[in-house]
Amino acid sequence: MFTHNKIKNLNDFFVERDGRPNKSVYFYRINGYTEEIGQFIQKYYEAARLSGVVIEGRIPNPDEKHLAYYEEIMGLDFRMSPDFIAQSLRKWLPRMNDYQRGIMARSLFDTLNALRKTGKNDNMLKNAYIKFMCWLYYKFERIVNMLGESKIPKILYEGEISNYELLLVSILSSAGCDVVLLQYGGDAKYRTLDADGRQSDNLELPNMRAFPPDFNLKWIRAKIQDALNNERIYGVKPQILNCTNAWIEGKGFADFRKNTSTRGEDPRLFYNCFYRINGVEDKTAYAGELYQFQLELTNNQRRLVIVDECIPKPSMEEIGAVRRRNYVRQDEMLMDLSANIQYTANIELQRMMVKAFLDVLLAEAKEPGMNLNKLTNKAVYMLCWLKRYQKKLFSNWKMPDVSCFIHMGPCKDENEALFLRFLARIPVDVLILNPNLNTKCCLQDTLLYEIQYAESLPLNRYPQQSADLQMGTVAYHAERELDGLMYQDTGIYRNYQYDKAVSVTLQTMYEEIQILWKEELKFRPNFSTENGIVTLPVIFAKISGVKDGIVSKYWSAVKGLMTEDAFLVKNVPYIDPGAMNPMKAHAVEFLKNGRIQRRRIKEHPSYPYSFLREEIQEHIFDKLQLLIESKLIKGTFENGTEYTITATILNMPKEIVRLIQKFDFTKKNPKLIYVNTGEKMISLEDSILTAFLNLAGFDVIFFVPTGYQNIERFFNRRLMEEHQIGEYVYDLQVPNMALVSANTRPSWRDKLFRRG
Repeated sequence: MFTHNKIKNLNDFFVERDGRPNKSVYFYRINGYTEEIGQFIQKYYEAARLSGVVIEGRIPNPDEKHLAYYEEIMGLDFRMSPDFIAQSLRKWLPRMNDYQRGIMARSLFDTLNALRKTGKNDNMLKNAYIKFMCWLYYKFERIVNMLGESKIPKILYEGEISNYELLLVSILSSAGCDVVLLQYGGDAKYRTLDADGRQSDNLELPNMRAFPPDFNLKWIRAKIQDALNNERIYGVKPQILNCTNAWIEGKGFADFRKNTSTRGEDPRLFYNCFYRINGVEDKTAYAGELYQFQLELTNNQRRLVIVDECIPKPSMEEIGAVRRRNYVRQDEMLMDLSANIQYTANIELQRMMVKAFLDVLLAEAKEPGMNLNKLTNKAVYMLCWLKRYQKKLFSNWKMPDVSCFIHMGPCKDENEALFLRFLARIPVDVLILNPNLNTKCCLQDTLLYEIQYAESLPLNRYPQQSADLQMGTVAYHAERELDGLMYQDTGIYRNYQYDKAVSVTLQTMYEEIQILWKEELKFRPNFSTENGIVTLPVIFAKISGVKDGIVSKYWSAVKGLMTEDAFLVKNVPYIDPGAMNPMKAHAVEFLKNGRIQRRRIKEHPSYPYSFLREEIQEHIFDKLQLLIESKLIKGTFENGTEYTITATILNMPKEIVRLIQKFDFTKKNPKLIYVNTGEKMISLEDSILTAFLNLAGFDVIFFVPTGYQNIERFFNRRLMEEHQIGEYVYDLQVPNMALVSANTRPSWRDKLFRRG
């Protein structure tokens, strides 16, 4: 009979019989979890699967067919005798040898004898004996003929064990099996069966906690299967691995400067660093330090890539060059796409790239919300960028060379963050510089080392040439800090402080227009500056009819709105549909899959806005894209109207473009006053322009004394607030506005609605 011993550590379970003290076995209950226990359970499960028995849930009781077969072979005789049990085992389990039968018979007899001492009668003992014999035949036959051998068979039981199941696994344990009970719900139920813990030992390790909610043998099987799939996906793994940051001293640029041959001595490792440096130590010296840093790397023959603000997205040509198919399984996709990684000059480096590529994507696949399509797109981006930078980073590579990739500015895109994580696992030093503390980097990685400085410096481009160096004096930086104090959340704004804006149309009464029209945007209701984006409360209205039918006062009201930032349209249509527009011929190539192709437009020789401020060009593109996407104009994505929209906005009249160029989002906004006194209909192009100007932040107002429809017929929904102010008047002629006196005397309504 085998004795139960206590383990010194979990690896004792895997020591063979002759290496154990007194050739003992182990029977343990596991009621808590640590990472070490999780790894042990996986290893023990593998051992039990190969040379043992795994029980998930209860062992089924013998059914009628099982009992009938037992009766047919063995009859119903029963005697409480080790010899009778041994003879029965010879017939019932013929593959057991004499030693195995003897030890099993003795263990089975001792258990039945203990039951008799508790008051069980012969009939009860016979029923228990037959149950045990059926269970041995149908569930444990594969291990009873391993008893006594050098490799001790394993039993792994998951769940709350019943009384007779506990008796049987105790019989097998005494006959030479290791047993582990996995009790996710704790030890209380077991203690009702074995109050003093004689049958088994309770595993106690430091820092044990409750099992994770999703932990079970099914999860372990899935994990093992994933590991097997991964082995198939990886193919031949590299012999050289990364040692990232383990060798660094945390000294920032000094670690990057350290010669790669002196970073470590193990020839099986390459030694690289992966840093993010937030803020700056010295504002006045920072730009010069960056310039000298890249000079040193270059002079030391280090291959270097620097990107400013973001890694440019792959072009359609780069994406098209990635060999791929349609995939239904993740492993199939990863194996197929990894074949795109080719570096025939050094097959070991190619294997390192493949391993890093698969490592980061398999980790990314576990992120919440990830699916096969999204993961495939991320993989394609990584392959495009690798092919783009591979030659610069690895030309003539040999151990222990490590190149350097510098990302100037924070990662704002999860795809480029994934690519930098990939680079940090191959022979590349990766440095993310985020000197402006008002910006955040989205990259997260367990390998990443981070340095935090208190000083902040807005710097978007890396000073690679001496001409790029712009080093501010102490006074200059002090002034910038004062700017930050004055113009951050104070209601005071620096000129052209913001370059992003969205407009919201105010719903007003007619009398309010005269008051709001001349106010700066920051004084209007719903104005805000959140997350660097200005919300512009604008007016978009149609004035129908003539108040009290008095024409002179009507024109005075129009004249009263003609400020220096206002443009008056009095000839309908303003944009003639038949007029020459050089952008019409190219509109199709400027729009693809509903998205405007900004780079292609800017590079086109006919592009008319290249002289505008860069942020204003982007503002125009943003609102053009919004106008198309929102389908405000009838016919968008139905009959090609989207191309008319594109051509119209890319060929706006010069006077409108000038108003956009001088627009400061926190000051007074530009305005368009459109007077339509006759029956001539407004053009589609005019409707496109006015809708665009509304989105861009203009105040737009239509004076229609006739009350006729004009702009509405080209809109898919109501965009303007219409004010019916009086009777309709026809055949009016727009006077020379220079001769019209503005009505500046406030009415009682003006006084009522005037804001304090």
